Order: sequence, then C-alpha cells, then structure tokens
Amino acid sequence: MVLTWRAGLLALLCVPVALVWGAWAWLLLLVLVLLVVVDLVACPSPRAVGLERGGDTSVRLGQQAQTWLRITNRGRRHLVGRIRNAWVPSAGASDGVRRIDIAPGQRRQYATPLDPTRRGDRAAGPVTVRTLGPLRFAGRQANHEVPWTVRVLPPFHSRKHLPSRLARLRELDGRSVLLQRGQGTEFDSLREYVPGDDVRSIEWRATARSSTVVVKTWRPERDRHVLIVLDSGRTSAGRVADQPRLDHHMDAALLLAALASKAGDRVDLLVADREVRASVERASSSELIARLVNAMAPVEAQLLETDHRLVVNEALLRVSQRSLVVLLTGLDHATVNDGWLPVMAPLLRRHRVVVASVSDPRLGELVSEVHDVSDAYAAAAAEADHDRRDRTAADLRRRGISVMQAPPQAFAPGLADHYLGLKKAGQL
Repeated sequence: MVLTWRAGLLALLCVPVALVWGAWAWLLLLVLVLLVVVDLVACPSPRAVGLERGGDTSVRLGQQAQTWLRITNRGRRHLVGRIRNAWVPSAGASDGVRRIDIAPGQRRQYATPLDPTRRGDRAAGPVTVRTLGPLRFAGRQANHEVPWTVRVLPPFHSRKHLPSRLARLRELDGRSVLLQRGQGTEFDSLREYVPGDDVRSIEWRATARSSTVVVKTWRPERDRHVLIVLDSGRTSAGRVADQPRLDHHMDAALLLAALASKAGDRVDLLVADREVRASVERASSSELIARLVNAMAPVEAQLLETDHRLVVNEALLRVSQRSLVVLLTGLDHATVNDGWLPVMAPLLRRHRVVVASVSDPRLGELVSEVHDVSDAYAAAAAEADHDRRDRTAADLRRRGISVMQAPPQAFAPGLADHYLGLKKAGQL
C-alpha cells in the first residue's frame, strides 16, 4: 500500500481540528481511513500488467543507447499511476519515472535513453509499477523483474590515427624498399641498381642476362602472427589521466590490431591475470575489431597479483610459428624483474617480444612544479620512480625485448609506429 499527498494533506488537517474541536478530529480521521480503504479496493492490481524491454544491446562508450519499455494493461480497470524503469547508475538512464494512463487492453511504450559512464555490461533493474485508486488517496505497488543488458564497448578513440598509419603501411608495402635480406621479408620485384643499395640484394643471374646490375627489392612478410597480451592484474588498475591503465592499453590494442590486420597479419588477443579473462583467436579481418571490442568490454582490472607464468604459458599455447608478442602491462620494477623476466625465456627463444606501457604524465608535472618543501619531496619521489622505470626498460632491452612507453595521448599511435618500424626493419 502507498499513500499519496492528498491523504497526507487530509491527515495534516486533523491536527488543528483536534486542537479546536477534539471530537471532530476522530471523525475526520475515520473519513480518511474510509477513503483510503475505498481507494485500495477500487485500485487496479499493479501485477495485472505485461512488461517488455527492448532496444540496443550494445553501444560504444561515449555514445547514446536507445532502449524502451512496453507496458500492457491486462486488467479490467483503467490503469493510472507511475512507472519507474530502473537501471544501474553507470548506465546513465534518463526519463526513468513516467506517469501512466492506460485503458484496459491497451499498451504504451516509453523510451529510456542511456548515456553510459563505464565500459562493460550494464544491466537493467526492476520495473516498479505504482497504481492509484479513483480518488487518488492510496494505491498499490509491485516490482517486476524484466531482464535486459546493454554491453558498453571500448570507445576506440585512437581510430582517428588509423588512416595516417595505413598510408605509411601502403608506402612500406609499395614504394619503400628494404635494404635488408633479413628474417621477416619476402621477395617483391627486380629493378636496376642505384648507389646506396645493399650489394647483398644483387640478383646475379638477372644481372648476367642484362646490361645493368639488377637488385631484388623486398617487402615485409604478410600473414605473420601478432599476439596481443593484456595484463589485467593489479598494475592495470592504476589510474592514468583519470582512466584505468587497462583502458589505455585496450585502446592501443585495438589500433594495433586494426593496423596489423590491414597489413595481412593474423591477430589474436589474450587477456589474463590469475585466469584468462578474454581470448580471441583466428578471427577474420572483417570481424576482428567487432570480436575484440566484445571480448574486452566486460573485462575489469583485478586487484590481485598477476600469475606471470600462467600468462606466458597461455601465450605459448597460442603461438607456434615465429610471432610478434605484444605484452601490455606496467613497467614497475618489481613486476618486471620479479614477475615477467624469470618466466619470459620460452617466449624469447622463438618470438619477437614487445613490452608496452602507458606512462603517467603527472610524474613529469610533479618534477617541474616545485614551489615549497612538500612539492620538493613529491618531485624527488617522481624522479626516483622515473629512474626505476628507465632502468627496468634498459634491463628488458638487454634481453632482446623491445620496450615502448608513452603518455596517454601518444601511446596508441606510438605502439602502431613501433609495429611499423619492426615491419620496415624486417624484424617480425
């Protein structure tokens, strides 16, 4: 049972009446109770309704999803009252509470736009139906479970960098000549020798048949394997530029995957900490990005230490031929030296490994903004952390591991450029 403002106003009138005419107050109170009882008897049942949700099932973070709720009056009485279409707060639902006025046998549909504030699965809550009696003094209320979920996908902000990187890739495949015969290149065509060409690329048989010296041109191999590994453990939960480090790594992974797919490489994904959180394997180029964003969407950084040996073993299960393994993780000294390096040897024996991490621009700001003693301590701590990361990166490079780190705005395009550099140098 619910009481409306009319019942409250009538009950409030009982107070002055009781002070002036005490006996009349009891009569007024009896009238109020009678009105409430009559209203409750005549009130339509809030359970005699049919409810159905629908609309978008997925949306990119930063865009608006359109959902709707359809209510059907299955009872014999006119349905008047309110309906509340509840969603979790991070779904960003608007127009959740509506007045309803539905005749018997009729239905109404109400739109509920969503502006999600977080990535992942955003679930709908219960639908609350409140019906009022003809006198509007009292009513009845019931909750209905009407399941619906909208998956909020990663926004892929770095998509804007893709056209410029694809232009560089086309130049690399078409007009740029590699001066190496190293691993990771394949024969493209023959052309006349020009000063500066590597003498090792001279094609002697063709030269013997020609009046000039002929050289081979090479291009990056296609159909290589790129495995992107996202560490979803403790180090990925730290916030950089008001976003979890994991979200920056996801954005960079999407740009790298789109670029590598256009280059003709096969791209797989592994997201893990103490267990595998997401995995995408053998996706075609046309469906790759869709599968990646759907796999990444519900993944959240876990506040626990990553099982580094498990992640490496899972990666080894997914790579057979020589591959590029891109590990997106933190560059903390303890995480790398005590976690990754002791178990990385099996990967390094056969595969090219790149460790990439987004850096926090706030550390640079702390070093440059020193106004008092407390700022000096903060600057010293930031400088010490910066030095530790540089030493950690140097340790990785000495073991043949490429290291890439950059602030948030430059991280995704920087990782794409690093991939193109490896392509150009024939190191894949």
